[in-house]
Amino acid sequence: METDTLAMAQEIDFSMLALFARATLTVKIVMLMLMVMSFWSWAIIIQKHIMFRKARGEAAIFDRAFWSGEPLDELFEKIGGDPQGQSEKIFAAGMLEWRRSHKQDGGLIAGAQARIDRAMDVAISRESEQLNRGLSFLATTGSTAPFIGLFGTVWGIKHSFEQIAISQNTNLAVVAPGIAEALLATGVGLIAAIPAVVFYNKLNSDSERILGGYEGFADEFATILSRQLDA
Repeated sequence: METDTLAMAQEIDFSMLALFARATLTVKIVMLMLMVMSFWSWAIIIQKHIMFRKARGEAAIFDRAFWSGEPLDELFEKIGGDPQGQSEKIFAAGMLEWRRSHKQDGGLIAGAQARIDRAMDVAISRESEQLNRGLSFLATTGSTAPFIGLFGTVWGIKHSFEQIAISQNTNLAVVAPGIAEALLATGVGLIAAIPAVVFYNKLNSDSERILGGYEGFADEFATILSRQLDA
């Protein structure tokens, strides 16, 4: 009997593709959903890595230009009305409001400092939305994928026990394939969740550092304009 069981077990294909092919429709849908979530998560991770690297590079280049001693009006003219870099957009928002706050006689409209600060805050808020877009999906994947996989496992084990009851055979060669198919769903869920959680934490931290740099620049720029207002 044991020899027959061993022979039957050796004939069963336990590869991931074979386990997926033998799984029930519900478990297949669960695993396909998790695979899509995993691929989408990796697409976001790669895209955000490229975006953050580009943002840091643009900020470094602009900081060198800003602190080079070049007059701010000339720097603004070089950037133009459609800046591409995030730091440039924040600077342009402040400079544009600064120019709009001047009267035709050269005087300043009251409340210029507050309006300049608000203009730069709005620009930072827009950049924050761009930087953080997609991170919520990583957080959702990290928190829900294990439970979605667990649902597939529970459903697969339920189906396995039903088949055991129908066949009235508790032979390991009969039980093992169904249990393995069910556990595969949990494994796929963990494969989707672990990178999502790790990279969400990293990317969220990177985003906060970049935004902190923008806010620091806005404060320094506002201080420079404040000195000119007081003068």
